[in-house]
Amino acid sequence: MSPIPQENIIRVEPQEAKIIDGKKIAEDIRGELRQQVKEWMKNENQRAPHLTAVLVGDNAASQTYVKNKMKAAAEVGITSETKQLPKTISEIELLSILTDLNNDDNVDGILVQLPLPDHINERKICNFVSCDKDVDGFNEKNIGRLCLDMNTLIPCTPLGIKELIKRSEIETFGKHAVVVGRSKTVGMPMMMLLHADGRHETGAMDATVTICHRFTPPSDLKQLCKMADIVIVATGIPGLIKEDMIKPGATVIDVGITRVFDEKTGKSKLVGDVDYENVKKVAGFITPVPGGVGPMTVAMLMRNTFVAAKKLAESRNDKFIN
Repeated sequence: MSPIPQENIIRVEPQEAKIIDGKKIAEDIRGELRQQVKEWMKNENQRAPHLTAVLVGDNAASQTYVKNKMKAAAEVGITSETKQLPKTISEIELLSILTDLNNDDNVDGILVQLPLPDHINERKICNFVSCDKDVDGFNEKNIGRLCLDMNTLIPCTPLGIKELIKRSEIETFGKHAVVVGRSKTVGMPMMMLLHADGRHETGAMDATVTICHRFTPPSDLKQLCKMADIVIVATGIPGLIKEDMIKPGATVIDVGITRVFDEKTGKSKLVGDVDYENVKKVAGFITPVPGGVGPMTVAMLMRNTFVAAKKLAESRNDKFIN
């Protein structure tokens, strides 16, 4: 058989992953929320939803996060305030402030910016925030309702990832998803949203889920990720997920964000848990860092605040009627 002429050989160049633009999707969601809030206030004769942030100490990153959240609130028509408290505040004093916020009918959403100083029990504080105003979704009652696939305020980062997947039209039904990281704020609730029955109240994603963590042997981690249709990583370990760990065409969602020193530029930069430049050569979809999951977390905080405001308004109306 004579060889095929080179000019007759069609070479198919590998395509890089489609970038999931979290910044753009979050912008769209904020626009939708702005209109929904405006219509709700007009049609239901309601005041604007109100969000109160509690910031303890002078952590620069926390201050930036809260500032960005308050900016997003203003953009969608949610009023807000920040209670800046000294890092020396006692746990009892902080609980007293939260009691006032829980009982204030003019406050719809409460967020306590984490981390808190070491002398304050974070779990106790998160549980003390009224579950009706717990827009971070960290109260144990809200987490319990999520685990039972019931309507609740869902942690913002997993909810944002769900929205990214949904709006990118990525199929999850019956697919294999691997979640790397088992934190109570991202990994665990993400697992619940991925695997639960989409017919129920949380509108979950019906995937088959494997969760990996710090004690998963590296060889097993690689094998499990290689089998996955969807890989979601939230470990805080820069570059943990490599190109040879990803199945061609898989979806890769990178929650990690770490500031590292770039030897090429001599400056610091933000990176994720995924070796982005190489993984995007084999993945089908991928989120960048920054500009992927981060903006969605803030957008979902705004959505949760609006949801909480509507439910609290309905509750007040019911009490008035009765």
